[in-house]
Amino acid sequence: MTESTLSAVVTVHDEEAQLADCLDRLRFADEIVVALDRCTDRSKDIARRYTERLVEGAWPIEGDRRNAAIEACRGPWILEVDADERVPEALAREIRAVASSSRFDWHEIPVDNYIGGRLVRHGWGAYFGKAAYPGLFRKGAKSWGRDRVHPRLAFRGAEGPMLANRIEHHVDRNISDMIRRLDRYSSLRAQDLRESGDIGTMGGNIRRIFSRFYKCYVARGGYREGGYGFLVALCAGLYPILSHLKARLEDE
Repeated sequence: MTESTLSAVVTVHDEEAQLADCLDRLRFADEIVVALDRCTDRSKDIARRYTERLVEGAWPIEGDRRNAAIEACRGPWILEVDADERVPEALAREIRAVASSSRFDWHEIPVDNYIGGRLVRHGWGAYFGKAAYPGLFRKGAKSWGRDRVHPRLAFRGAEGPMLANRIEHHVDRNISDMIRRLDRYSSLRAQDLRESGDIGTMGGNIRRIFSRFYKCYVARGGYREGGYGFLVALCAGLYPILSHLKARLEDE
């Protein structure tokens, strides 16, 4: 095999329902790397249809899982996506062009978030969604912290301009799925808070309900999305206080 110039990497845990759609959109890359984290479904069989570059393991820490997947990539440029994301053709062409010519070390990719079939473009952020993310980078330029959810990022080198084309992110199937994600995220965050020894204060996290709601609903334009924007802002506001209460009141 000749040296790869662009690696696409996906980390998955039991994603048989959507993995094929994700990987099918990554055929433009020189190699596809799939990290399989404790998969018990058909994810491995599906991944084998698209690549021989499989990494299997058990990583309870999200940052460890992502770093292991990145380390397995052989290309000097890496595109990191999740199983619920799709790369449209226009974005694929732009990614290849940037990877072949960029003087920078990492670039953010703007995101179109979908709840079911509804595009919800405004209001994301504050740890309950992403409007953009640093998904295209040189190997060694980006690493993940050791957190269970929303790991911190560390960068080396210079940030380049954001890409023009958007990736499709099918973040939730419906409102119930959104609420389940809030429950899952806040439980994982509670574990991180307990281990850190600093779970914050009730008063501080109550204030964050309003500050995060305002940031998502007003400053980031969630009001433009009607009820969906209100729900996104509400979940963003509730995330810190739920994480705090779980860390304070529940057993690990």
